[in-house]
Amino acid sequence: MGTRTLPLVAKRRDSVMLREALATETVEAEAPGGNWSKFKTYSVWQRTCEIWAFAFSFAWRYFLLNQKWTYPKQQGGMTPAAVSARKSELAVWLREGLVRLGPTFIKIGQQFSTRVDVLSPEFVKELEKLQDNVPPFETQTALRILEDNLGAPAGEIFAEFDEVPIAAASLGQVHLARLKTGERVVVKVQRPGLKDLFDIDLKNIRALAVWLQKVDPKTDGAARDWVAIYDECSRILYQEIDYTLEGRNADRFRENFAKLDWVKVPKVYWDYSTSEVLVLEYCPGTKINDGPALDAQGLDRQRLARLAVESYLQQILNHGFFHADPHPGNVAVDAEGGGRLIYYDFGMMGSIPGGVRGGLMELFYGVYERDADRCLDALITMGVLVPTGDRLAVRRTAQFFLNSFQERLVQQKNEKEVKGEEYNKDYKPQRSKDEAKERRKAILSSIGEDLLLAANDQPFRFPATFTFVVRSFTVLDGIGKSLDPRFDISEIAAPYARNLLLEGTPQFAALQKDFGKRWANQNRAVKNLFRGPNQIEDIAGTMQRLESGDLKLRVRALEAERALGRVQAWQRVVSCALVTSTLVNVGTVLSVSAMATGAGLSFAGAGVFGLLLLSNYLKVVKLEKKEAQLAGAV
Repeated sequence: MGTRTLPLVAKRRDSVMLREALATETVEAEAPGGNWSKFKTYSVWQRTCEIWAFAFSFAWRYFLLNQKWTYPKQQGGMTPAAVSARKSELAVWLREGLVRLGPTFIKIGQQFSTRVDVLSPEFVKELEKLQDNVPPFETQTALRILEDNLGAPAGEIFAEFDEVPIAAASLGQVHLARLKTGERVVVKVQRPGLKDLFDIDLKNIRALAVWLQKVDPKTDGAARDWVAIYDECSRILYQEIDYTLEGRNADRFRENFAKLDWVKVPKVYWDYSTSEVLVLEYCPGTKINDGPALDAQGLDRQRLARLAVESYLQQILNHGFFHADPHPGNVAVDAEGGGRLIYYDFGMMGSIPGGVRGGLMELFYGVYERDADRCLDALITMGVLVPTGDRLAVRRTAQFFLNSFQERLVQQKNEKEVKGEEYNKDYKPQRSKDEAKERRKAILSSIGEDLLLAANDQPFRFPATFTFVVRSFTVLDGIGKSLDPRFDISEIAAPYARNLLLEGTPQFAALQKDFGKRWANQNRAVKNLFRGPNQIEDIAGTMQRLESGDLKLRVRALEAERALGRVQAWQRVVSCALVTSTLVNVGTVLSVSAMATGAGLSFAGAGVFGLLLLSNYLKVVKLEKKEAQLAGAV
């Protein structure tokens, strides 16, 4: 959140015009409601009903959107124009509903507002309004909060103070002002009642996290700790309503990028800042996803997209301290130096421990060198991969995707050379169903067995630390695609990994690295010359232990394991079927014998085992579907 392109007005006439314009926007913004900041007695049950009623209502409306029978033939039927009009109406309803639900859901809308490659333009256009056009709260309330925190009215503290906010977000709103020393500043004032609302929202979200922890099938081989992810999200959310912490974050962020002239971070005026009021340097700019405005200033969109990603790679890999909410309302651009990134709102910041950051660096090196073993060691260091189970299967899977990644980069490079300027004018075409099916068959035919084994062993974990890292890169990907349709984070990350690799070595890095490898191989050869006889003796001893039965080999037969799993599943189905039929027969006999109580219990038991029968049968179907996928039949 921050000020954008509105200047601080000095003249009375311009100030009146600005107030009138902002007052009109405020009336329009307040129309949806947004009374969540005024509640006093609001039970968890009421909030839960409100949230889920909204969710089911949206799901039903979206379902009807794609149903042909809902479009009257008298009005032309289901035409593209009619569908677009209905989407626009639903998008407005969605935005207004998110505003009514408050900060947590406004942030969800802000994240999805960047997904131009996922959502239709109608939804993106409406959700973009959540980035810096959230309904403000009453001016008198803002002035009261300001006076309570600074100890004097705004008129005594500032030389100028614009009572009409220039921007409002989920947690606060921004007023333009001028200090008595002459500096132009923005004043952030926090919304009242946020902690009470968070207490209710987070109880609902924690219940959802506990439920997900129990029902998540983890069929992709990754064991996610949903409760830990919730704890990370709630911790950062509570930190965001402490403006003192946000100011310290801004100072630290500015120090990290002090040597880069293409990143700007507003200065904090600590003499006027508290936990609910934050005074920052006025840094106007254009929203980073406003393509036409950037073009009008002669700025290079592709360069800005690249700088946005590069700044995040530096935040994560070099500093271990990153902006966790980089939606376009919090990232702007000015024309200085050919285009400079301006970051706002440092309430949501993430930290990466040194060990994890070192693992990320190693992962980048491993991807650059296409070294699967180095990648796996890095994942173990980060806590993403548990060193148990069959590492060979995981390694083969990793090597396959590293090769596929390299092939894709080469293909994109060749396509760019062939198409030239036409390459960046449209989105990459989506695969057709047949192409997607063929691609899936190719993957399964190569590593299907390894994928199944990895999924069964569940060696992967999703540390809560990465929750906001993944979210940030998701938002950045959306921003990049709004600037450049062919934007690809991997294309930017690959050369950056190369630069990191070279920066960490002396000037003649390539020669030194090559010499180091040759020297290591020479040392290894000399060492093996003396160790060879001992190793041969050890092998002979191992063979003798195998022959005598003192040592046993454990061999995994994947097909036999799956066949045994199917047999066990069918046994459960047959057992439940036998028990169900037996109880039905017993219940029938008892009912004929006028033993109503016993008959009722028997039929009830038959119902329970019938449900178990259905559940086990569905598991069998799932296993058979997996087999068909591995065979390439699906």
